[in-house]
Amino acid sequence: MEPIAIIDISGALGLIASGILFVNMVLGMFLSTVYKKSNRYKKLPEKIKAIDVYQLHNYTAYAALVFTLGHILLIPLDNTSNFTYSNLIMPWTAPNQSNIVMLGFIALIGLLLLIITTQKVIKQKLGFRTWKNIHLVAYIMALLFAVHGLLMDPLLKDRPLDWLDAEKAFSELLLLAVIVSGYMRYQYHRKTVLLQNK
Repeated sequence: MEPIAIIDISGALGLIASGILFVNMVLGMFLSTVYKKSNRYKKLPEKIKAIDVYQLHNYTAYAALVFTLGHILLIPLDNTSNFTYSNLIMPWTAPNQSNIVMLGFIALIGLLLLIITTQKVIKQKLGFRTWKNIHLVAYIMALLFAVHGLLMDPLLKDRPLDWLDAEKAFSELLLLAVIVSGYMRYQYHRKTVLLQNK
């Protein structure tokens, strides 16, 4: 049995980070609605209702950041990757798929922006409306993470995309879930605005 390559571990961490980010995005969507007033929420068992969604939302953001950094930091340690740490800091210099690496880099910047601006002191200085507008970056960031995971060759060799690969299928489902949940959140927003204007 062949040992697991560092690049495979890096890829697995990236997929886990993407999944956690999706959960984080959904939790954020719950927090931005009056979910506690919905009949579905009221019917949930007390143990589930006792979960602090706000804290879970924060923890999943930090967990996603840790897994993302692990994903990134392992890549240059694999001799077959041909990537250096400078390639990751300056993604346009990446030896392969620099555009796709750039998408991942932008998504990471978005994640850092969201985590930094959610710190209590900074959030208070920004004010709710500015903070809320910045937080809309979460939808773009989740989309970029999913697209990066879908289009990036897991072995960093510029091989053609295998749409039926298990990792790619996960990224495809994730991308679809991000689009559908984002659309649902938009419809909820539209409905709320219409009700307020009546």
